[in-house]
Amino acid sequence: MDLVQLEIFTAVVDHGSISAAAARIHRVPSNLTTRIKQLEEDLGVDLFIREKSRLRLSPAGWSFLDYARRILDLVQEARATVAGEAPQGAFPLGSLESTAAVRIPGLLAAYNQQHPKVDLDLSTGPSGAMIEGVLSGRLVASFVDGPVLHPVLEGVPVFEEEMVVIAPRHHGPIQCASDVNGENIYAFRANCSYRHHFEKWFNADAAVPGKIFEMESYHGMLACVSAGAGLALMPRSMLQSMPGCTTVSIWPLAAEFRYLTTWLVWRRGAVSRNLSSFVRLLEDKGVTARDARATAQPPSPV
Repeated sequence: MDLVQLEIFTAVVDHGSISAAAARIHRVPSNLTTRIKQLEEDLGVDLFIREKSRLRLSPAGWSFLDYARRILDLVQEARATVAGEAPQGAFPLGSLESTAAVRIPGLLAAYNQQHPKVDLDLSTGPSGAMIEGVLSGRLVASFVDGPVLHPVLEGVPVFEEEMVVIAPRHHGPIQCASDVNGENIYAFRANCSYRHHFEKWFNADAAVPGKIFEMESYHGMLACVSAGAGLALMPRSMLQSMPGCTTVSIWPLAAEFRYLTTWLVWRRGAVSRNLSSFVRLLEDKGVTARDARATAQPPSPV
């Protein structure tokens, strides 16, 4: 096994085929095919499931991909450290949509100014999808709803979010979930931690929502609620950033459900130069820990 084989393997995974990867890294397809076969022989497993002209990662391939990415990242970091270079290269970062919209634009701008050689690529989505991105190696780190109880992940608390229920403008008072038992709600898809939090709020009061409509954006949720079609849960900071926030009524949750803490998480022991510089920036800006609630607990093994 050598680094060239690992680079070819990850290129084929990233680009979906031998031909696309060959064009990207400027090699002939036959060379990539040979090197992949040599790697599989060395490991004693098939890394890909071959279906006619299509390649899909095998279960062993998925497991090996994580190690391959980590090895290549460590090699890149070692080279940069020995050369005394500033942070550089790819830095794929994930975030909750609300965090990306409200909390981190200034931080990202400051990071880009300090480290212009870093190619920062931001992806947004629900916590579940972002955590999976970190675990798979697709993302170096991500802002997620925490704490994250996973033995492979570690991180720091960064933002406190006040969660509020929004309802049509002339809706009656909402003090508890039983006040809205059976009403329709708008939420992100099932792997969204905020949706789970909303459902837990209902369950704790022995209430149930009506139909759950899955939406792709907070703006869509706000529009539907404003039109009188149901309820939604969102961070107050996100709500206040959107035009039309005054067209709905706003109801804080009870104390035990009112606040959630956003964490920045990454794979345990996989802190690259790019990531360490980003965490340092968060600390310099006074974001980490101090702005999170003192009751938050660090990620720990399940």
